[in-house]
Amino acid sequence: MKLHKTKSGQAMTEYIIIVAVVALAALTVFGLFGDTIRAKMNGVIAAMGGAATSTTGTDVTAGDSKSDYQKLKQDGTSN
Repeated sequence: MKLHKTKSGQAMTEYIIIVAVVALAALTVFGLFGDTIRAKMNGVIAAMGGAATSTTGTDVTAGDSKSDYQKLKQDGTSN
């Protein structure tokens, strides 16, 4: 008589490993590009009329957000 072993525990372990690898990859990407992503999102938020804070701690106001957004360089600064 053959006993069939279930592999549900193995499958669950594989899913956990995949989720951990994806989470580490996401943390790495945000660690490397976090400042750039934050600067770009602040520009977009300011252009939409919201109040955003730049990476230098200064407030980005909605009044001059359109011109600031248009002058953003690739690194997310408007200087």
